[in-house]
Amino acid sequence: VQVLAVKDGAVLDRPLRVAVIGGGPAGACAAETLAKGGCETYLIERKMDNCKPCGGAIPICMVDEFDLPMEIIDRRVTKMKMISPSNREVDVGKTLNEKEWIGMCRREVFDDYLRNRAKSLGANLLNGLFMRMEQEGSDGPFTIHYNSYEEGGKVGKPESMEVDLVIGADGANSRVAKEMDAGEYDYAIAFQERIRIPEDKMDYYKDLAEMYVGDDVSPDFYGWVFPKYDHVAVGTGTVLNKTAIKQYQQATRDRASVKTEGGSIIRVEAHPIPEHPRPRRISGRIALVGDAAGYVTKCSGEGIYFAAKSGRMCAEAIVEASQQGKKMVGEAALRTYLDKWDRKYWATYKVLDILQKVFYRSNPAREAFVEMCKSDYVQRMTFDSYLYKTVVPGTPVEDVKLLVETVSSLVRANALRSGKGINVSFGSKANEEKLTVV
Repeated sequence: VQVLAVKDGAVLDRPLRVAVIGGGPAGACAAETLAKGGCETYLIERKMDNCKPCGGAIPICMVDEFDLPMEIIDRRVTKMKMISPSNREVDVGKTLNEKEWIGMCRREVFDDYLRNRAKSLGANLLNGLFMRMEQEGSDGPFTIHYNSYEEGGKVGKPESMEVDLVIGADGANSRVAKEMDAGEYDYAIAFQERIRIPEDKMDYYKDLAEMYVGDDVSPDFYGWVFPKYDHVAVGTGTVLNKTAIKQYQQATRDRASVKTEGGSIIRVEAHPIPEHPRPRRISGRIALVGDAAGYVTKCSGEGIYFAAKSGRMCAEAIVEASQQGKKMVGEAALRTYLDKWDRKYWATYKVLDILQKVFYRSNPAREAFVEMCKSDYVQRMTFDSYLYKTVVPGTPVEDVKLLVETVSSLVRANALRSGKGINVSFGSKANEEKLTVV
């Protein structure tokens, strides 16, 4: 199908044609919204069973907002343990009511559901690897070049197609971002092992997730043990020392060894995760969403909800400006999506960035962070903000108390840091931990 050059706002004699590159939550939700909105939509994904290694946590608000069936959610986590460098455990989740939980899913199941739903609503799914694209002038169509793969095939067949707009949802190593010269960003390496553990130990994790902090598991992030359908996901990540990721992973496994003893590794995964939004997320009729745009939060590392939300918001802006796919749209419509996104979520990203810089800088600071997590007020504010993706206003009295407690914790942390401090051995087999009393 040939697509001719058309100026923005012009009425089309055919549906608006959009290519979505990448089939994760961002791409699938964008494709679904576009297809429902009257656009001719093509979703290109190299492997339809492909998925990013990920803890797989989703907030409860996502279930209703994205109309997700409960069968794709493996576990409902109602309890969490924050575990400090000195192995002090703090139970988190005391403020949750009986209807509140964090969903745990396997990305291969979650992503597949979203892609198939987009297909059922009219999106065209192409098993292909995006290679490059070119555009004929600022008003001309994009020619998308990709390698098409038959089911089970290992050698791709070169194909091309013409479209009006392109949405890049192809992850941290986005080829679309490179094509539009979106600029570079720093990224973390996430490493995760799926471990099948004995039934009695799996029962311990049935509604519990663990987060470990310390220089041993990561110099700037945390290690995790998240429950899945019939196994646990054990992982960690780092920006500062990517080459040592396997040592950090070993340390995470060491810290959780008693609870996962007798387990066997069934899958090993690693993937880059963006640390901040790209310098350029829009260029003409090209937009970036999800990890390709850099929408992963600091401190928590959350990305699934923001990926799906950004894909939907971008597609909604296109559908609205094109009047259900009847008119050509360009950069102005995509800017609408970007402006709405930044207004809605800029504060969230900034606050979490500050928290990471304050509390993940040293073991004493991490001890202070875990100590703060004992507060019901901190837990309530944290979970309400996470579960419902809204900025929850605090009370003046409680905010002042929290400020005093935070300062006190950081003063103690600095005192520890100035002395011998807390030291956790790095990546040792026994992971012997030492706590020096100052």
